[in-house]
Formats: sequence, structure tokens, C-alpha cells
Amino acid sequence: MTRWVLLHARSRQVAGAAVAVVVGVAVLAALAQPDGSPHLAAFGAALGVAAVAAGLGGHDLALDRTAAFGWPPRRAAHLLLGVGIVAALLLAAGRVADPIAPDAFVLRDVLGLGGLAALGAVLFGARAAWAPPVGWAGVTLVVPPTGDHWLTRLLTWPVQPTGTTSATTTAVVLGCAGLLAYSWFGCRR
Repeated sequence: MTRWVLLHARSRQVAGAAVAVVVGVAVLAALAQPDGSPHLAAFGAALGVAAVAAGLGGHDLALDRTAAFGWPPRRAAHLLLGVGIVAALLLAAGRVADPIAPDAFVLRDVLGLGGLAALGAVLFGARAAWAPPVGWAGVTLVVPPTGDHWLTRLLTWPVQPTGTTSATTTAVVLGCAGLLAYSWFGCRR
């Protein structure tokens, strides 16, 4: 069991992703302001998830598909563990330095953007899985989060206040859809 976990971690570039996430969170903690910044938190969650997304596919997808065991539980565990580590590091950075954002905000963004990265892996492959979460977080820098139009609330869900029902619903739907799609279908070639 231990050997399989080590081989899986090495084939999915877990060490490189871990270093990228830790360095990114450290930079975010240094940039954090006392009152928090929703854009900084959303972009930090997107960058952390993007680092994890690079390891959602192996070097040889045909070999992954011909394995003698079921991949769905392993894919789900890999995604959940990676997203959980990103969330834990962002929350821990808020305990050491100024909070990046409220805890519920960070958890919501990591969940939704993690699901978006998983959907990106299913649709575009592991090499481009980072683009949907980073792109969506980038949209929030351009589109103002104020406004009552449903499209504005949908586009800016990562920077909406914590109690916003539409933002939470969007994050949960993206998170669940990404987890289910990635677990079942795996990464695109």
C-alpha cells in the first residue's frame, strides 16, 4: 500500500505541487491586509488549486485506464486531499499572519475552484486544468462584484460576501460536479 501511494504521488508531481502551494500561500500571507481582501483570497485559492490541478493526470493516461483496480475512489481521494491541503494552508496562514479572508470564504472558494479545476482536467486535460480556476478568479478582477443581475453574481461568486446564497450554491455545484466528473471519467488525454 505504501509503495503504491509513493508511486502515485511521484507520478502526479505531488512534491512540486506541494512546494508551489506552500510558497504561494507564504506570499499571500505576506500580502494580506488586516481587513482581508476578497480578490486576494480568491486568487490565492485559484493559484493553490492550479498547483494541485497539474497532478490530476499521470504521464501515461492509457496506463491509468488499464489498471487492474478501480480509479474513481483514488481520483476522488487525490482531489479531496489536494483541495483539503490548499484550504488548510490558507486557513493556517490566516492564523499566523493577517487573515486572508474569513474561514467560510476561503473554504467556499477552494471548494468551488477545486471543482472547476477538476472539470478542467476532464474537459481539457491536466496540462490545462489550471486555466478555468485562474481564469475565473481573473474575471473577478475585471467585473465589479456589485449589482443585482444574476449573471454578475454568477461571474463574481468567488469574491461575493460569505453569506451570499448564490455564491455558496455556485461553489457547491462546481465542487460536487468536478469531484464526480473527475472521479468517474478521469483526465482527458
